[in-house]
Amino acid sequence: MTAGNLDSTHEPSGEARDGEAAAAARAEPGLVLISLSGQPALAVMPLGPEPVDIGRGLGELAEHPDHMMSRRHAHVAYRGGQFVITDLDSRNGTWIDGVAVQGSRSAMPGAVVRFGHSLFLCVSDIRPYRLLGVRVDDSRVEGPALQQTLRTVAQLGQAGRTLFISGGSGAGKESIAQAFHRASPQRSGPFVAVNCAAIPEGIAERLLFGARKGAFSGANQDSEGYIEAAHGGTLFLDEIADLDSTVQGKLLRVIESGELLAVGASRPRKVQFGVCSATHKDLRALVEASRFRADLYFRIGMPQVSVPPLRQRREEIPWLIYKAVQSITPGLKVDVSLIEACVLREWPGNVRELQAEVNTAALTARGAGEDRVTARQLRAGAGAAISAPLSETDAQPAAVPPKAGKRTEPATEGEPPSRAQMMAALLESDGNISAAARAVSVHRTQFRRLLARYNIDLEKLRRVGKV
Repeated sequence: MTAGNLDSTHEPSGEARDGEAAAAARAEPGLVLISLSGQPALAVMPLGPEPVDIGRGLGELAEHPDHMMSRRHAHVAYRGGQFVITDLDSRNGTWIDGVAVQGSRSAMPGAVVRFGHSLFLCVSDIRPYRLLGVRVDDSRVEGPALQQTLRTVAQLGQAGRTLFISGGSGAGKESIAQAFHRASPQRSGPFVAVNCAAIPEGIAERLLFGARKGAFSGANQDSEGYIEAAHGGTLFLDEIADLDSTVQGKLLRVIESGELLAVGASRPRKVQFGVCSATHKDLRALVEASRFRADLYFRIGMPQVSVPPLRQRREEIPWLIYKAVQSITPGLKVDVSLIEACVLREWPGNVRELQAEVNTAALTARGAGEDRVTARQLRAGAGAAISAPLSETDAQPAAVPPKAGKRTEPATEGEPPSRAQMMAALLESDGNISAAARAVSVHRTQFRRLLARYNIDLEKLRRVGKV
């Protein structure tokens, strides 16, 4: 199959295009402050047709002083869907995606910009950040994308008894299931979470459905199963793709009939419960491959919500870092270099991976007698994308950002590469993202953002094009 076949995309309808155009017309581009001198923060700075000066004490920054920022540090303009950032000979430099700016450089939406010791996101629409902000409590950090997902889940919880949750490992699927339970009519009942991947082979049936005394050798008394324990509440089946195939049919019968027959029982008992299920796998693809029952999938697979990955919720990262560090050593400071390094990484393991790596970095800093955690304490491979091999840069421990004027990664100059150029580079590099990014002269992080922008399915490209 040729590259031309790989480039095919579904064209939206006229109404869909009109809706997208209307939404784009209403969008307000701007910068979102996410970290100030190592502390989590949130402030929005809209960009109009005229360039905006960035500096200590100017505009929104009057309430957020950064003493490492010059009074006239840089100016930013938004033109043709891109951010044009010009450093004004600032004392401590301007950086885009970890690359020093000399003069003017353009950046795509999603780029991470550092002025002094403050970090900003370039966003094409600041309205969600202005309206929703970042919600933080003892156990949760919720940016606009996650809050919108939770709002949808609450509506679904009020209206139905099933929910299917997709999302990567560590993205927070169980917290979504708990939100569904809290919004449901059965909120006063129990919430029972079951990790199907952790159930030992051969005992899924009795763990789920329970067993009666004498049903098998060693059954000296009746035992309650997870489904019976969830009666009147919600059963959360995490990683349901790994559920033993021999019990999938029986589970479907319980859900549809509301009758539970325990192992060794002669009569069923009535049960009532809501069902949340989740997996990081493509459950529909497993159905098509006859590795998951289609009838069960069509019963539990809708409605569906997808938990946005952490790389799409980067405004949450400074808050997660701060909470993780304080849990190790209250009062231990966080250096901007650590936050910048974390915000620029992919985090395939999402929140779980970030917290584990930051905990390790904090322990390393404390053990060395340091008063702050820097990028030097972050493990070399922390947050690295699994689909691409580590580059030589990734193989070294992350350091504090270099001095202005020194480039550490390929920079983007002028217009970004086209979709066709990116696909050609991927084909030439056998799907190696680092090599493809170098071929089109963009940073690896920006290359991944362009993949999303151009709707390039890398895995499909690899399968169909045999990359």
